[in-house]
Amino acid sequence: MSRTQQSARRKAAVREKGSRAGGLLGYQQGYRYGRCEAVRTLTPQVTPVRHDLKVLFIPQGFPAIDNGVAAALQRTVREAVVGTPEAMLALAEQHRPDLLLVLNGLHVFPSDHLQQVDRIRELGIRTVIWFADDPYFTDDTAAIAPHYDVVATHEQSCVPFYLSLGCPHVLYVPMAVDTDTFRPVPVGSGYHADICFIGMAFWNRVELFDQIAKYLSGKKVIVGGGLWERMRLYRLLKPSIRDGWIPIDETVRYYNGAKIVINLHRGCRHHGRDNRNLRGLPGQSINPRTYEMAACGTMQLTDIRDDLTRYYTPGVELDVYRSAGELIDKLDYYLKHDAERQTIALNGLRRTMQEHSFVTRIGQLLGLLGC
Repeated sequence: MSRTQQSARRKAAVREKGSRAGGLLGYQQGYRYGRCEAVRTLTPQVTPVRHDLKVLFIPQGFPAIDNGVAAALQRTVREAVVGTPEAMLALAEQHRPDLLLVLNGLHVFPSDHLQQVDRIRELGIRTVIWFADDPYFTDDTAAIAPHYDVVATHEQSCVPFYLSLGCPHVLYVPMAVDTDTFRPVPVGSGYHADICFIGMAFWNRVELFDQIAKYLSGKKVIVGGGLWERMRLYRLLKPSIRDGWIPIDETVRYYNGAKIVINLHRGCRHHGRDNRNLRGLPGQSINPRTYEMAACGTMQLTDIRDDLTRYYTPGVELDVYRSAGELIDKLDYYLKHDAERQTIALNGLRRTMQEHSFVTRIGQLLGLLGC
């Protein structure tokens, strides 16, 4: 046999092997997607209580949460008007809602934000703000909260903080997920990974990823977000990093394409660099990503927050780690135990559909408000 023929046979063998591997991967993806869709279909639908209210909702400028809240309000109140931070007062004067619901009141809100809220209160309209970034911007929210009739926060450590500022009505209301956006979807090979992490490289994340970089460098990994050049071992992960902001639809695909998604909450230290939390209020509550990852039907390994077990059962619907070493051990374990990993992922999806959609959460918020 000539060298040319030998070379052609080798190339054909490689193509055949790649085709078999691609076919197997396609089958696995299809099987996973089918099981996830079965969970979504068989999980009883949340039937919201309809409240006889007209609500003016002002989003925060982050669609992953804004759209979920807006859609949930459409299903739970008589009339929902979605406005903008600049036009709050004008819309309140025009529509005379029963309730003004403002999300976060940070970042995209104009300099006359609080003057608008004061005037809306003078119109006899009840005002509610729901903080979704606590405790990381409490230097700012401390000045905002007293201007509202009711303060809701997703962070349980901030309830006594707002009460100490003289806010008469403070509610602990956890975040949730838009299950129409964050959901199982079939994805192409460009989104497939053993391990995925999406998020900004806050300093506590840099510290952890420097500790696990050598382990990750031997795996198919996708890391998305900005500031990862802060890492001491950045060179090891550079080929795996999708630098910059990852759009929501891309985040959903990356979550779906991964065998395991790492969740690491933002740290509360490093004031002035990553946070505006001079008082050092602790982070005790789970972030929105906890729900979003679970809603995609993907196995999640998360660091621990105090209220985590109220919403998910570790080892059943997700799993947890307390150190870099434990994270490596569990990544290794679940990558080798496909069936167990997939069962936990499906359990997490099921519980999220049952308890943690924005339709459920908005209903809980309105109930706490006595509406």
